[in-house]
Amino acid sequence: MSDTILSVLMLTGVILTGGAIYVFRKGDRRRALLMLVAALVMFANVAIWVVPTT
Repeated sequence: MSDTILSVLMLTGVILTGGAIYVFRKGDRRRALLMLVAALVMFANVAIWVVPTT
């Protein structure tokens, strides 16, 4: 179950990053920045979950 959630988060982060690039090219900088922040939060969540614990 955890692997599925991590995979969905990574895919969503990649899609959000691509969407942010697309929206930035259209000229809407605020929406592109918000999409990038959301993608970074998702990547940070995955990084926190993947860190090995003792």
